[in-house]
Amino acid sequence: MDLSSANWRKSTKSGNNGGACVEVAAGLPGVVAVRDSKDAQGPALVFASETFQTFVAAIKERHLA
Repeated sequence: MDLSSANWRKSTKSGNNGGACVEVAAGLPGVVAVRDSKDAQGPALVFASETFQTFVAAIKERHLA
């Protein structure tokens, strides 16, 4: 998948922790891409949008529990 035009973003909750963060590119047709912020030219994981939404919802639910 060509991600060269993806608009990557890092969480606003990411601090100055030496770059141990992930970046997410949403707005791609039917998928969400995730990559290591320290290696912007490296590989990315690509998930179906629904799968990623389910993952995020589960994290939020567990965090609030």
